[in-house]
Amino acid sequence: MSVSDSRGSGRSGPVAGPGVGRHLLVVDDDDRIRELLKEFLAREGYRVTGAAHAAAAKRLVELIEFDLIVLDVMMPGETGLDLTTWVREKALASKTPILLLTARGEPEDRIEGLSRGADDYMSKPFDPRELALRIDAILRRTGGKPLTPREIKLGEAVFDMERLELSRDGKPQRLTEAEAQLLKTLAIHAHAPVERMTLSPDTADITGRAVDVQVTRLRRKLESDPKNPRYLQTVRGVGYMLAPD
Repeated sequence: MSVSDSRGSGRSGPVAGPGVGRHLLVVDDDDRIRELLKEFLAREGYRVTGAAHAAAAKRLVELIEFDLIVLDVMMPGETGLDLTTWVREKALASKTPILLLTARGEPEDRIEGLSRGADDYMSKPFDPRELALRIDAILRRTGGKPLTPREIKLGEAVFDMERLELSRDGKPQRLTEAEAQLLKTLAIHAHAPVERMTLSPDTADITGRAVDVQVTRLRRKLESDPKNPRYLQTVRGVGYMLAPD
């Protein structure tokens, strides 16, 4: 599949697309494909959780309310078709939209997937940009939970998600493009830890330390006490988390 092509899409950093505030479950037994899908969809603004097999996916579905499930059909043991049937018949999340992925593109396979209750069906290989458009179309058609609000309040500071503008005590705070995109990505995933490498898509910075510098500068602009941050928190061993009011 051509998921790896997403790294060459011309984007310079994390952006918030139609996925703002949506939580997806990606189920695929291929570790490489699963991680590439998670990385690409996170760049599109989605919160993404992964599962390597049906049993793990079932546990997650029973604990978390997902907006959509991206599900590989050809998995060892319990297949994606079996899991689709389980979701539709037994899971509390029986109405959660499902998009099936498979290397088998015969009409019979597509018909079986849709008859099991899938909302859409894509054959491998595929362009990840088409996958993002298909997911967006399903979510628009089926509805979902409210999206992230336009403004995020951080004590005396307010961040406008659309304009990428930060103010504090009513006074504008100048943000570089990198700082604005980083703050927006953290706002999309508010109250959830975000890994350094998700916040630092530039592969030249394999340590993610450039993010640390940006975070330090952001704290000076939005925190009352930057050395003891209340809103832009460090999550040890992971990255950072934004905790708005």
